[in-house]
Amino acid sequence: MIESMVKTTDIQGHKLVGQQGIGGSRVIQHWQVPDEKNNAKQALMGGKVDVFTMAPHLLIPDEGITNFVRLGLEHNANMRFLVQASWYPFDLPAPVQGQTDRRIKDNAQRDNAKIEDLQAAVDGWRTQLEAQAAALNQQHGKACVFIVPVGDAVVKLRAMVVAGEFPGITKQSALFRDPIGHGQGQIMALAAYCNFAAIYRMSPVGHIAPERSINAAQHAILQKIAWDIVSKYPQAGVK
Repeated sequence: MIESMVKTTDIQGHKLVGQQGIGGSRVIQHWQVPDEKNNAKQALMGGKVDVFTMAPHLLIPDEGITNFVRLGLEHNANMRFLVQASWYPFDLPAPVQGQTDRRIKDNAQRDNAKIEDLQAAVDGWRTQLEAQAAALNQQHGKACVFIVPVGDAVVKLRAMVVAGEFPGITKQSALFRDPIGHGQGQIMALAAYCNFAAIYRMSPVGHIAPERSINAAQHAILQKIAWDIVSKYPQAGVK
């Protein structure tokens, strides 16, 4: 989606150097892909990457983040690394001993979710990412690792749905495809808008993500949510 968004701006020199995906993976799994098949390592060692994005699993700290940051800086000292803090799978964390399991088993259960519970789950995951990012920035002596607060944006969207402030969507469950939390078009576009804002440090307002399931009014709200959340979050590195 970001590729298409950039074409609607005055940004020059944008190039997608490469991409690598493993479903439901930790970043360390990407690091462990054999070098000859590792698009991420090859791109970094080429020294032509300015921004490297990662979307880690719940298990934090993740040694893969540490390794990719080290490798990238060896070949481009001015790189930025963006780590996506996502929305929580199954809405809430797994229970610890003696607690009731509050994770959803059916997508329809999302309609009864409390926004404060969703936010608390996102806060817990993001806080762990913040700690690793801060440690890496200290280790390398500069701000080079930033966080994209997509999870916070998703919670904000769900709060608007509950309040009847998001046109065309009346239930939280309508934003997702399954219990784990794979998103419908609105969630995917919102994530793209957040990442665009963090990568280019500019508002996505007016630059439409190519998702045909969303109408113009929804796009405008999603863009505003993304910019409000990302620009006001210091660890995103957007001033």
